[in-house]
Amino acid sequence: MATESGKRTVAGKVVSNKMDRTIVVLVERQIQHPIYKKYVRRSNKLHAHDENNVCQEGDEVLIEECRPISKTKSWRLVKVINQAS
Repeated sequence: MATESGKRTVAGKVVSNKMDRTIVVLVERQIQHPIYKKYVRRSNKLHAHDENNVCQEGDEVLIEECRPISKTKSWRLVKVINQAS
């Protein structure tokens, strides 16, 4: 998925917001196994910059790739899709 700016965007679920202005987002995708043709679930945890600390655990968010902000953080929050209740 790419926006008009050409940067990669992915959607995922916030699993941690314990750091200041940083969230950890779990991004899941399904790939087809090359031999058995069964769909297998793969996941990554990405650190993203949350400037205003608006996200809570369980929120569904859209994040965008950006320049490296720290050692592990090179994504930034675009918007909150669904808030956790």
